[in-house]
Amino acid sequence: MNLPTVVPREEWLAARKDLLVKEKAATRARDVLNTERRRLPMVRIEKDYVFDTPDGKRSLLDLFGGRRQLIVYHFMFDPSWDEGCPSCSFVADNIGHLSHLHARNTSLTLVSRALLAKIEAYRERMGWTVPWASSYGSDFNYDFHTTIDPSVAPAEYNFAPVEGEGTVEGHGISVFLRDGSEVFHTYSSYARGGEALLGTYAYLDLTPLGRQEDWEQPAGRSDGPFMSWLRRHDEYHA
Repeated sequence: MNLPTVVPREEWLAARKDLLVKEKAATRARDVLNTERRRLPMVRIEKDYVFDTPDGKRSLLDLFGGRRQLIVYHFMFDPSWDEGCPSCSFVADNIGHLSHLHARNTSLTLVSRALLAKIEAYRERMGWTVPWASSYGSDFNYDFHTTIDPSVAPAEYNFAPVEGEGTVEGHGISVFLRDGSEVFHTYSSYARGGEALLGTYAYLDLTPLGRQEDWEQPAGRSDGPFMSWLRRHDEYHA
């Protein structure tokens, strides 16, 4: 394995200070990017979406739980599947205590096309408590480009799709703002846009071996392709 060079502490400290300059620049650049994201215009939601939840039928407005903002994670779970997507499960495992989001007037929910019974069974298996709604029978996933008609070329969309039953399933994030009873769509992101939700990757990025995936540099520290190591959290023992 290609390990880091061993040097005296003084030489390490000089290299660390050089990197710190770049880290601070990246932090400032991220602040600028976040500002631009907050300045995006928004689109009024005109369609009445209906979701199945453990508490019955709910509208998109209901998913806010009375808060001003709503973050939806589009969790890949086709109606024909018996398990949720492993990489989306990775995202769900990294969700923290929702009280901190609630303190900022923001709700978070997962949404999938799978039937509610399958969602609830998988949620129980995984031990999650985050809200999770079924959009089965609605246009929600289609309108926000996480379920695609196979006649549309998947290359036109910014995520790596997985085949479902007659459709192509993807994952993503959509953000909504409520003004009274009106709901507005403010942001969506797909593919690696969801990495900001992955605390595990943030920790691994601090280490010399990194994520240990073959796209990373320096070469020679990986054990396989992108996410090839990933399993559902109850499958690693196997």
